[in-house]
Parts: sequence; structure tokens; C-alpha cells
Amino acid sequence: MVDPRTVDPVIACEEITPVDRARYFDSSNAFNMKYSPVPCHQFVEQRQAAFDSSTGTTMIPLDLRQTLELDYAATTPLILARYLRLRAGESLSTRFMATGEIYYVCQGAGHSLNGPDQVTWYTGDIFFLPGGRKSTHTAGDENCVLWSITNEPELAFQGVVPADQAEHAAVHYPAAEIQHRLLKVQEKLIGSLTPGLAVVFSSDAREKTRRIMPSLHLAMNSLPPGVSQAVHRHNAVAVTMPIDGDGCYSIIAGKRVDWQRHTVMITPPADDHAHYNPGSRQATFLIVQDGGLYYHCRTMGFTYTDTPD
Repeated sequence: MVDPRTVDPVIACEEITPVDRARYFDSSNAFNMKYSPVPCHQFVEQRQAAFDSSTGTTMIPLDLRQTLELDYAATTPLILARYLRLRAGESLSTRFMATGEIYYVCQGAGHSLNGPDQVTWYTGDIFFLPGGRKSTHTAGDENCVLWSITNEPELAFQGVVPADQAEHAAVHYPAAEIQHRLLKVQEKLIGSLTPGLAVVFSSDAREKTRRIMPSLHLAMNSLPPGVSQAVHRHNAVAVTMPIDGDGCYSIIAGKRVDWQRHTVMITPPADDHAHYNPGSRQATFLIVQDGGLYYHCRTMGFTYTDTPD
């Protein structure tokens, strides 16, 4: 065995050894990293582009990598959302480096292929596709807009390239069944102290964890007319897209955020927040959270911090 202290300095400069790669810190400087905060943010311009009739078939990422000081596209540190715009009769193929792909159909009808699975979708449907392999989305006779969510930043952070998720199959949640489930939830929980009346989406493969993906929760939440949530907080970030409502808004860390239909907004982790529906019809909103990691680590930190006015 060669003693590294006896290696010729000229040779050492030419070849970096494992010892050369080592770096050392101590208790005074190992934990003082400064991370940019996750912002309270609405993706207004991206939403306008996605629904603009002049926009061609394309993907529109909701990308805050510069704000978050990351080297890869990210909506939040662990989540990447996009709008997929499909012109009538056209197709868009993707291959996301993710554990899975979540979609909500904002507008239109069409179908998606992923490995052996095909999902025929319509406005209001939700579907899940395995990640790590090619997906092809094709619009029907009208222009379509899909909202897509993956955990690509989570895998990029770990330097992981996903394998073909052949052991997982596509899952389809039709709009009519989602509405039926929402009615059942309201009958069961109306008047209870809950952060909304939500349907949480899972599958036979994820039934034990009640999640749609190992790290991500997906829920369709609702608020009846004139109803507000109790103010609460949690350590998971929330990426929310309002679906329906009249004059709804959120208060996030003391800041009012007025809802705009299909405009995605971010609720930063650990911020006190609540959603309010002063209107005359039911509000519905789709929420993605990275709560799976926090539940797994026993650090979700959910708590009510106040009561609504």
C-alpha cells in the first residue's frame, strides 16, 4: 500500500485521488447554509399562455429554479409542475425523470399512452402514469390543456435516474366519480374541524400509504359557499390549482392571494394559511403536497394555529 504522503507532488497534481476529494467541516460551519425560501407565488403568465388560443403544442414549466437557487427546473424544491398545451389532433411525447406523473385535465379530451397502458381522458379527469418511460399525449377534436406534476426535482437532488416503472400501472380517476366522492365527503364531514372537505387519491399499489406517489399527496379539496378553513400550518409545501369558486381567496402568512381559475399558487412550508369561500357556489381546488416524505420521517407538523373570522 502506497503512503499518500510519499507520492511525488507532480504526479499528485496530475491525478486526483480519493483522499484529495475529502473536505472537512466542524460544528461552527457545517450547519449554517443559507437557503432561499419557498415563495408565496402565483403562475399567472404561464396560465395565460397555456390557455391562449395562439399557443401551439408545447410544455410550459412552472419553473422557479432561479428563485430557489437550484441547478434544475423546479416549482418547489421537490415538485415540478407544468401546463401541457395540445392543439386539436396533435401529440406531445415526454420522458420525465420522475417516479410518476400526475395529470389533471383542465380542458378538452384525448388520450395518453404509457408503456402498455392507454388512458382516454376528458375535462375534469385525473390520471397517473408511471415515470421513467415515454408518455405520448394526443388531443381529440379540440384544443386541450393538461396540468402535470412530477417529483423530478426530488430525484435530481439525489442524483437518481429512475428506472422504467414497469411494476406500476396507470390509474384513472374520472371526473364524474371525483364529483360523486366529493359529495360523499361533504355528507360525512360537513361541520367538522377539518382543513376542507377533500378526496385524497391513491391506488391499489399505494393503498397502505394513501398516497398517489411515495413522496406526493394529491387531493381535490372543497369548500361550500360561505365556508372558511381553520387557520393551520404544515411542514409540507402545497401546490394548489383552483378549479371552481366565486370570489375565493387565501390568506398565506398574512398575505391575501385572490384565486384565479387554473392559476397555480404555492403555499410555502410552515406558513400559517387558510382558504376562504365568500361566494355563492362551492369552491373546488386541487392540491399537491410533498407530505409523503414528512409522514415517513414523522415530521409533518400539522397544527391548527387559529380560527377563521
